[in-house]
Amino acid sequence: MNEWPYIIGAWAAVSAALVAYVAWILVRGRQLSRQVPPEERRWM
Repeated sequence: MNEWPYIIGAWAAVSAALVAYVAWILVRGRQLSRQVPPEERRWM
């Protein structure tokens, strides 16, 4: 039996989930950063 389709599928699923999580974190961070008053933005 050939296991490669399962291995590639698992890697693709994990990679897609990781990319989706990173995108969600970035969008959420940008939304939250807009709520911080300019005088408290220490990273800028």
